[in-house]
Amino acid sequence: MVRTGPFQHYNPFVIARSEATKQSRAMQRDFQPAVYIVASARNGTLYVGVTSDLPKRAFQHREGVIDGFSKRYGCKRLVWFELHSTMEHAIVREKQLKGGSRKRKTALVEAENPLWDDLFESICG
Repeated sequence: MVRTGPFQHYNPFVIARSEATKQSRAMQRDFQPAVYIVASARNGTLYVGVTSDLPKRAFQHREGVIDGFSKRYGCKRLVWFELHSTMEHAIVREKQLKGGSRKRKTALVEAENPLWDDLFESICG
């Protein structure tokens, strides 16, 4: 099929790829690797995790929708988080924290959130 006029070089594959690129970029905007700590209460049980969508994951902890350690021990309060540029960096940091002492984790929380407030509203607003 020969096209004339301003659309003579129309290629449907280029447009499809362009749309896929836009969708991919939109997904990347929502993709923000983070390491976080949720707690059952001030100085309570701590859970360290990693995620690409902190608001969604914090909500899941609050509502207890995923079975596991945090649900079993009532870790619902987001008390600390750290954003990373890549998931690889976030995973390395998560392993570092999980391998560290409780004292060190508590010190991280206390340094930035001495009252152990739930930070969920601050990340969703």
